[in-house]
Amino acid sequence: MTQAKTPSKPPVAPRRPHSLTRHGITVTDDYAWLKDEKWQEVLRDPKVLDPDIRKYLDEENVYTESLLGHTASLQKTLVGEMRGRIKEDDSSVPSPDGPFAYFRRFREGGQHELFGRMPRDGGEGEIVLDGDALAKDHKYFKFGGSRHSYDHKLQAWSADTKGSEYFSIRVRDWGSGKDLGDLVEETDGGVVWAADCKSFFYVKLDDNHRPMQVWRHKLGTKQADDTLVYEEQDAGWFTHLHESTSGRFCVIAGGDHETSEQRLIDLANPEAPPRLVAAREEGVQYSLADRGDELFILTNADDAIDFKIVTAPLASPERKNWRDLIPYRPGIYIIDLDLYAGHLVRLERANALPSVVIRDLATKDEHAIAFDEAAYSLDTMGSYEFETTNLRFAYSSMTTPSEVYDYDMVKRTRTLRKRQEIPSGHNAADYVTTRIMAKAQDGAEVPVSILHRRGLKLDGTAPLLLYGYGSYGMAMPASFNANRLSLVDRGFVYAIAHIRGGADKGWGWYLDGKREKKTNSFDDFAASARALIDAKYTSAKRIVGHGGSAGGMLMGAVANRAGELFAGIVAEVPFVDVLNTMLDDTLPLTPPEWPEWGNPIESEKDFRTILSYSPYDNVAARDYPAILAMGGLTDPRVTYWEPAKWIARLRATMSGGGPVLLRTNMGAGHGGASGRFDRLDEVAIVYAFALWAAGMAEAGV
Repeated sequence: MTQAKTPSKPPVAPRRPHSLTRHGITVTDDYAWLKDEKWQEVLRDPKVLDPDIRKYLDEENVYTESLLGHTASLQKTLVGEMRGRIKEDDSSVPSPDGPFAYFRRFREGGQHELFGRMPRDGGEGEIVLDGDALAKDHKYFKFGGSRHSYDHKLQAWSADTKGSEYFSIRVRDWGSGKDLGDLVEETDGGVVWAADCKSFFYVKLDDNHRPMQVWRHKLGTKQADDTLVYEEQDAGWFTHLHESTSGRFCVIAGGDHETSEQRLIDLANPEAPPRLVAAREEGVQYSLADRGDELFILTNADDAIDFKIVTAPLASPERKNWRDLIPYRPGIYIIDLDLYAGHLVRLERANALPSVVIRDLATKDEHAIAFDEAAYSLDTMGSYEFETTNLRFAYSSMTTPSEVYDYDMVKRTRTLRKRQEIPSGHNAADYVTTRIMAKAQDGAEVPVSILHRRGLKLDGTAPLLLYGYGSYGMAMPASFNANRLSLVDRGFVYAIAHIRGGADKGWGWYLDGKREKKTNSFDDFAASARALIDAKYTSAKRIVGHGGSAGGMLMGAVANRAGELFAGIVAEVPFVDVLNTMLDDTLPLTPPEWPEWGNPIESEKDFRTILSYSPYDNVAARDYPAILAMGGLTDPRVTYWEPAKWIARLRATMSGGGPVLLRTNMGAGHGGASGRFDRLDEVAIVYAFALWAAGMAEAGV
């Protein structure tokens, strides 16, 4: 947004009713025409978008600019502040592998990462991939995977240049610094090398943008000559690849949101067929790590709702041979496991706080790494090396910038390797992070993490941004985010509602917020807002709700159900047209999403459930808070027409309140702008809108 403009009249999308009848229920969609019939082509080439649709999206962008254009100088100030908190030449802690230690870093002023390495024990580094140079001829550029070969001579890398998440793989020679002739297109971006470094495995996306096929590419040959290794037959299942913990296998991991199945390819014998670990059983999920002749498997089998760890012989790993190692303990959710030659590491969460537990596989002794703050984030970071006693982990809280530690699992000593630098300065003591519990209408206790300036008066006058997600079992960590300080330093309280549908309080917390229980997510978010009001952190009409993707659906549902609590709502790439999307089995994510939301094509019950809460279908003649919806034209996950249709229906139906605004990034997808500084422009729009909704955009702050 460049300059203030006189507010233009809001665009009026023409109504072109399209009716659909299923299970004897007729639903009319006045704005179905905003979905381009050739949407698959639009993902690959945005220029082919229907001119009528482009004209409407452009008009919406102009209208949004006309209302928020006066915040241009505020946005510029916000971007300057946020950029001032970024160490521009930031670098990762080098990760050792054999003779080298591999790293990623940025150059001063650079938008994109550089990939490089240095001698293991220190010395001059060399760069193999320069993201800024690779991006210079593209409006959009995003790295996918990047992985060196086992002989350290080659680097496979991938990039998306449209925002549509079709990644092209190339291979760079470390010696010459040039790419080989190999080009593998329309992949998910990941690569697993064969042990002899003469071929690699990858996943190809089909015409509906689904990862269904595993292929092997032999260096020096054309993609047309690649070998199909595995093909998933169920359109509701997605397939991805990764290396096993020991590096011996390529793991083909398939599944939906409820069931999983894995296969192993011996990387020393890449032409051998994949070997099934345990056949899929509906509702049973598992992931694995390998050590010698044994597999360590994280699973919810046998009704282990919060998961357990079992072992199985590598030679016969089927279900009947699984034996409990870490039994299921209700309320202690095992998020992940990592395996090393002598140690098993598991990341657990209890009562929404994580810990790392280390088990000596020889002695069976266990000890935990935990921290004292009221709310914090903890993650293990993995390693290229299996034969090591070093565990790398990252810690942060809403007040404490990220810290990376190397932890000796034998000596039980930790070494700080990196502390996130805030060049413009940050004093953690100036801020307070705390947690309250909100009581939902059914009595559930919803954790709410809170960040504010020290000295805040709890008198209800502060504006508050409340963030939520609540789907797919994804937890929202109470981690550090330097951008938030631009709101908090202006007097905002920043809060995260750890609502059902996420796994913040275990897998049961997720199960209690999906399908027929989905509305628990919405009720939890509204209960969190009310608890914050009751605790005098803020007041009704002083809250700005914020969520993206499935969290955007949350925003749409809350706007319909409890809009009176909010001054404003920001919905980024919002999944708001739930019913129509779940009825269209050609869309990339629809079949894999049925376990999460239900299948309204087959089930009348699921149809009625989704229809009862789908934000687009429940827009009503009532007052709405100010709403900003943000979409991406080439987004394959939440397609551009979802926010466009939602805003059109809101504007035509609501009886008061608003305004409701649509901003479509015409050159990006689900993640927004690709460069690290360009992304700040979009964050600044969100924050400027929040300040504007709270009546603070004109205050010269």
